[in-house]
Amino acid sequence: MAGPSGRSTISGRTSRHRAREAALQILYLWEVGRTEVVQAAETFFGEQWPGDRPPPENLKGFATDLACQTVMALPAIDKLIAETAEHWRPERMAVLDRLILRLGVGELLQPKGTPAPVIINEALELARTFSDNDAVRFINGMLDGVRKRLTERG
Repeated sequence: MAGPSGRSTISGRTSRHRAREAALQILYLWEVGRTEVVQAAETFFGEQWPGDRPPPENLKGFATDLACQTVMALPAIDKLIAETAEHWRPERMAVLDRLILRLGVGELLQPKGTPAPVIINEALELARTFSDNDAVRFINGMLDGVRKRLTERG
């Protein structure tokens, strides 16, 4: 189904947004299940995908790629988060807030990827869905701080 913007929608959300939700859920399975990220993706799409129709392949691919890229870049991502969140190491943050941040920072690190304002907005939507208002403000400030650091580094 195409939405007003011409982009594909699933239950009223763009498929890219739904893919980011799926990537977050994959990262959650990876984090709490202590399993390989590819296995977490297979588990999510095979056993936990809502509804009776399988996910579109482009959504599945984008979500899996985002989750895998995030895990592969974790040392650089966590370093940026720690530098930006003075006195807060990522492992001390709430799990979902940490994973939303990691996903957002991972996307910010991609060369010629999605524009930073879109990435930040998507992360804020994830926080509104999966966390609380304090997390929305925290994630907004953190991702904007990381964006500025990356811009300064060139």
